[in-house]
Amino acid sequence: MADASSQIASTVPTRRPGRLREFWTYFKENRGAVMGLYVFIAFVFVALFADLIAPYDPSTQFRSAILQPPVWQDGGTWGFPLGTDALGRDMLSRLIHGARFSFFVGIVVVVVAATGGIFLGLVAGFAPKWLDTLIMRLMDIVLAFPSLLLALVLVAVLGPSLLNAMIAIALVLQPHYVRLTRASVLNERTKDYVIASRVAGAGPLRQMFLTVLPNCLAPIIVQAALSFSTAILDAAALGFLGMGAQPPTPEWGTMLADAREFVLRAWWVVTFPGLAILVTVLAINLMGDGLRDALDPKLKRS
Repeated sequence: MADASSQIASTVPTRRPGRLREFWTYFKENRGAVMGLYVFIAFVFVALFADLIAPYDPSTQFRSAILQPPVWQDGGTWGFPLGTDALGRDMLSRLIHGARFSFFVGIVVVVVAATGGIFLGLVAGFAPKWLDTLIMRLMDIVLAFPSLLLALVLVAVLGPSLLNAMIAIALVLQPHYVRLTRASVLNERTKDYVIASRVAGAGPLRQMFLTVLPNCLAPIIVQAALSFSTAILDAAALGFLGMGAQPPTPEWGTMLADAREFVLRAWWVVTFPGLAILVTVLAINLMGDGLRDALDPKLKRS
């Protein structure tokens, strides 16, 4: 009787953990990715609640405290924890509100670039040879130019503004999604489940968006995480060159541009915006590495 019950128990399949739990199991093995995730969550919290966290309005000028260093005030309280800039504006408040602009840029750029890139990649993967070749050669032409230089040219044509900078960066990043999606589609099209759906009568649109696309999302998610950091970095670069967000917008790249002439006199007006960009981009890149490890089945340990 005991032998029979043990045989039955051994034949009962064990319940697999949920996808989210399985993802977290592999993701947390990369400690750098976990640290990056915590830092990313902290920056998102700061961006969402900037109005409540910032001690001052980012545009308020304190004429009596121009280029004040980050020092203790009378009574042991912080007046300006990170000092002030050349117009007497609180650096901490501007950095906090700058996080909101940077994350807004990242979200908009990734959504626009991924939406257009995924659609063109699906079309190229399912289209006739001539259309596939046309789409990919256009993407190759875009990739032939240095990304920041091409974004700079597009902003110069459209006009310097934060909106035009986001459009330019999204157009520059879109070919990466096209190539990645097309490669994933070509790899999936020959598999049995796609052939079975075609035999069952599924049309091209159903195969593209409901059958193949869900199985191509893992590398696209990783690319989106890495594109997020690239968008923040490119937006800061365009702002530094005067082609992105315009003063008095508290964007990190614009803050660096305004502080160029005070590098030797006031180190804090350059150091803190640069550190904000560095820490944010590094955290997102570390998180992207963890996403790759957790979503790529070839990297999962059995």
